Amino acid sequence: MTDTVLIAGAGPTGLALAIHLALHDIPVHVIDAAPSPATTSRALGLQPRGAEVLERIGALGDLRERSQRSLTMSYNEGSRTVLRFQVGAAVADLPKQALLISQAEVEGTLRERLAGLGVEVEWDTRLVAAQQDGKGVTVTVRSAGGEERELRADWLVGCDGAHSMVRKLAGIAFPGRKLIERLLMVDVRAAWPFDRNGSTTWMEAGHMLSVTALPGDTWRVFTEPPPGLPDELTEQEITERVLQEFSHRSGVGLDTVSEVTWASEFRLHRRLAEAYRRGRILLAGDAAHIQSPSGGQGQNTGLGDAENLAWKLVLVARGRADQRLLDTYEGERRPLARNVLRATSTAVDIMLPDTAWKKLLRDRVVLPVFRLPAVQRRLWLAASQLGISYRGGPLAPSSHRWSPGPRPGDRMPDIRCTGLDGEQTTFHAALEGRWAVVAGDRRQAVRHAEAAAAQVGADLVVPLVRAQGTSEEVVLVRPDGHVGWRGGPAPDRLAAWLNQVLWPA
Repeated sequence: MTDTVLIAGAGPTGLALAIHLALHDIPVHVIDAAPSPATTSRALGLQPRGAEVLERIGALGDLRERSQRSLTMSYNEGSRTVLRFQVGAAVADLPKQALLISQAEVEGTLRERLAGLGVEVEWDTRLVAAQQDGKGVTVTVRSAGGEERELRADWLVGCDGAHSMVRKLAGIAFPGRKLIERLLMVDVRAAWPFDRNGSTTWMEAGHMLSVTALPGDTWRVFTEPPPGLPDELTEQEITERVLQEFSHRSGVGLDTVSEVTWASEFRLHRRLAEAYRRGRILLAGDAAHIQSPSGGQGQNTGLGDAENLAWKLVLVARGRADQRLLDTYEGERRPLARNVLRATSTAVDIMLPDTAWKKLLRDRVVLPVFRLPAVQRRLWLAASQLGISYRGGPLAPSSHRWSPGPRPGDRMPDIRCTGLDGEQTTFHAALEGRWAVVAGDRRQAVRHAEAAAAQVGADLVVPLVRAQGTSEEVVLVRPDGHVGWRGGPAPDRLAAWLNQVLWPA
């Protein structure tokens, strides 16, 4: 009998996880404490890796057509621009672009895909208790009217954000530190003289103010408030503070502001859960890690969590793998989150120095280096998350030197392939949350796919033939697009590797 999964949280992470599970016939139930879907959002884009995750589960929809494709980021001191670089543009060996679009739009597309698979989100349903045993988790949920009821699932996954109730009920600590004490933010419709494909940040006086173009004629403005500001501010008070500061720093008048669509405040923290799994309870997305929005890594890291966890949970839920496979989720994703937290925290510390010597270091050393095209390209490659590798992790521990090309743990490039039906496709479009066998000819693709199917199930394996090259080497790619195994035309070796991964001794 297939296990059931309860997901708390209907943000991008929870929705992507639910889609992947539903695609492979895993019974899934999604609840969220909010009364309805969000219409506003902090996250403003999908990095190439995030878009790729959605493509693999058929949830990208028309987001590419509705998105901006690149963003010119300018950093100013007064009227002087001290740094400018391009984010999201494709480069020679990175042909995929970032998609600049509201998180609310991303969530809408994900919900539509999930509904097409027969799963609807249960809104206004708050998790209030959870008790696990050796066979599953019993949770208590409360509706908006105060009625309580019990639900039973084999697995509970907390995708319920930075204040995760699942994490608290599981007793998992969430240590970290504050990055910025407080930020005020407003979205406004206005005719302002800034690049519609750009953002401008003023960073003098030890704190920042930033304005970013959103689709339509909308702009997002956020700033650090002065010390001593009361804790409880109305939306009108937030709007007045932010727009006054914006006009003062930018020199732009407020006479063209036609509407304020959102006003809010939040604090920037850097936190990482001490564990991603506690028995039959798991964490993903902001429930497991939160960081500065610098570089647009939060939503995209959560989508990566969802995909990594999903393929492992599918196999465990179907009885095709030992529960210990789920431990590799933390083993692969937590080190990555730690690196993302470190990088985004460093970006905040560098660009917003709090002492005179740090400002001197930024202006004389860091900014000149950041102006170099090679450095900007490297920063963009890192932000894209396409260079993520699990080499040295629990499923790719070997340091053996392979021939040129991706090694076990690396992301498989999006090469041209041909299916057994003769149709040409791209690798990631063909994956659809399944394992892929990529070979130089049809016969080898079929033989190795049969060996993999014996371990994970025939519906979870797709054989593909490389459109170019005649190498006899065969590559087995995991459902998240990372190379699992490489070797010669010997299906028994592929089967042996899979057996070791799925049923560790």
